[in-house]
Amino acid sequence: MPIYPPKVKNERTFQPQSVRLMDQVSEVMRFYHYGRRTEEAYTYWIKDFIFFHNKRHPRDMGKAEAEAYLSHLAVKRKVAVSTQNQAFNALLFLYKSVLHLPFADDIAAIRSKRPPRLPVVLSQQEMSRLFSVMQGETLLMARVMYGGGLRLNEMLRLRVQDIDFDYGYLTIHAGKGDKDRTTLLASSLHDDLKAHLRGVRELFNQDVEQGVANVWLSGALAKKYPNAPKSWEWQFVFPSKTLSKDPETGEIRRHHVNQSNLQKAIKRAKEKANINKRVTSHTLRHSFATHLLESGTNIRVVQKLLGHADVKTTEIYTHVLQQNLGAVVSPLDMLGSLTSE
Repeated sequence: MPIYPPKVKNERTFQPQSVRLMDQVSEVMRFYHYGRRTEEAYTYWIKDFIFFHNKRHPRDMGKAEAEAYLSHLAVKRKVAVSTQNQAFNALLFLYKSVLHLPFADDIAAIRSKRPPRLPVVLSQQEMSRLFSVMQGETLLMARVMYGGGLRLNEMLRLRVQDIDFDYGYLTIHAGKGDKDRTTLLASSLHDDLKAHLRGVRELFNQDVEQGVANVWLSGALAKKYPNAPKSWEWQFVFPSKTLSKDPETGEIRRHHVNQSNLQKAIKRAKEKANINKRVTSHTLRHSFATHLLESGTNIRVVQKLLGHADVKTTEIYTHVLQQNLGAVVSPLDMLGSLTSE
């Protein structure tokens, strides 16, 4: 079964100026405004493809080499279907957007068959225990994630203007797949979030007074709204306590908090709450989806809130639902009603 290419992100043709191949890859990705994580992932797979074929230049390779590499990922490394697809998309981007060479759309690599793992989900009781041993900003971040089913990066990149207290929703811009969506802002968050934003506003006002008010925007947005980086509504909801230098431009900015802050806090809270499951920040999103389905929310609504392109992705949460298990009696418990011989 062939691996189908993704939609073309941009019809424009861009000729990179760099000499080294990997510099060309970065140059083209930034021209088309790909996310930093996508750039890191594509760079990894392109390098891996080159090293797999003993450092041959991609210009000297084609369909046979691509099929051999992608089949190797499936057979030897046993990667997930989504991982194999990402590797394919990286090669497609390399050949079509960087090298401007034809790339066969009928790649017939051996497909990955590794079934998706069931997500780890906390019960509502476990979620309550987890939150009860957290505090401060990381607790608020965790509640925002669970309350709206946000991915970690989506929560970190929330801007002040993305919060609508009156209607009770959050706007997620350029989420996974570069898509926008709206999701829930729990009413129980309003007071704490407003209090938090008052503190963020004070920090922003200090930056304005010192002439250092600045925040990161993508290339396209920065050109379209040149004054936005210094305006309140564009500031991150969870800003860093310190200023930092942008590694690409050298500008001094106040970025969002480091993702490790929440990750470490959740790990500590999980241990303190004696939860014997593998809990990460993404567990909050899994639990959001599962608890909505348990409460009877239509799966199509959950799909929209999560930002899934295909409802089949959302359907995985139906495998971990707990709502219908209460009436089922384990065969082991049935043995208690029998008279032992």
